[in-house]
Amino acid sequence: MKKVHPEFAFQSRELEGQIEGTLGDPPNRKNYDMMVQALVSEYANGDGLDDVNMMAFALVDCIRFTDPKGLVREAVDYEGNGDPARVFAMANCGDDGEGKAMYEAICANHPELARQAIVTAFLYKNQQRWEDDDQSLDQLARDDEGDDDELDETAVGDDFTQIFDQEGGERE
Repeated sequence: MKKVHPEFAFQSRELEGQIEGTLGDPPNRKNYDMMVQALVSEYANGDGLDDVNMMAFALVDCIRFTDPKGLVREAVDYEGNGDPARVFAMANCGDDGEGKAMYEAICANHPELARQAIVTAFLYKNQQRWEDDDQSLDQLARDDEGDDDELDETAVGDDFTQIFDQEGGERE
């Protein structure tokens, strides 16, 4: 298992939430397919939102990964200091149709965003290949020394007591 950049892990979880939310409960595949088709059409036309998750959502059903190990390596660096074309070569969306047109358009028009969306879609579809840092409250509390300057929880602040001060201070 390989650790990935926390932002990629977050985006992958967000994508999962968007997909589950769009499918609904019980799952409505027709609505989901209409949403994906609308996104694919927008991106294929060179339009679409500049949003990693929306782009990954459009990619997730049609993308094929040709270099999974390379994509796991790319998931370590969210900012992508390098050539996005390296990531573009690790995946594709078929040989014809709107999926291919979308892939070409996002790679040409939004290279860095497309790189992030491709890696996000990969992580979503291959959750067994990576692990996330434990961000649970229990894990975060283990390293917490506590605040030394904490006020006593029963202490009342000056601002609060002045609200009820009958003799001092001006009233509005």
